[in-house]
Amino acid sequence: MEKENAEALIVEKCAVIILAAGNSSRLGSPKQLLVYHNKTLIQNCIDHAKQVQAKPLIVVLGAHKELIKSQIDTLNITVVENDNWESGMASSITSAVKTLQDSFPDTDGLILMVCDQPFVDWKILSKLLLKQKETGKAIVASSYEGINGTPAFFHRSLFTELLDLKGDSGAKKILEKYKNSLACVSFEAGSIDIDTSEDYKNLAK
Repeated sequence: MEKENAEALIVEKCAVIILAAGNSSRLGSPKQLLVYHNKTLIQNCIDHAKQVQAKPLIVVLGAHKELIKSQIDTLNITVVENDNWESGMASSITSAVKTLQDSFPDTDGLILMVCDQPFVDWKILSKLLLKQKETGKAIVASSYEGINGTPAFFHRSLFTELLDLKGDSGAKKILEKYKNSLACVSFEAGSIDIDTSEDYKNLAK
């Protein structure tokens, strides 16, 4: 990461990236299209991201991409197709960041989201942006059950680090590496995600 200035990092244009390329192997069907409160999980993420006026809003698809794309509202979003999705989540992050740098070079930061956290909403996204504005930090993560995770904000000074990610570790190692550049917001419901049919049944209850 570029050395942080003593002054707070200012963010004027923030993208939201929804990572939705996985094949949901433990579930047996695309989790992106599971319905909760009359809406698919992926459409829920899209709608809430639009409420914070994310520009651009990028959705990364991989497995089942044609099926998923046919069932989402693509208005005012950029769909990135990650043909290397089987190598892990990092490939989806790097695909999205490359698209940002190529097509939206004036972007100051990004929020990474995953679509299997059913309780993510515009409020938590807004809290991330507000905390960044208050603290000027390069990273603002959601905090739940003693860990820091998604959704999480990253300043553009960390885009190179995001591009260097490999495998299925996601961006957690960046959160650990730059603890001194990290602020957090509480999001206890973030601990709930959908990986199995049992998870989905519990959610429905």
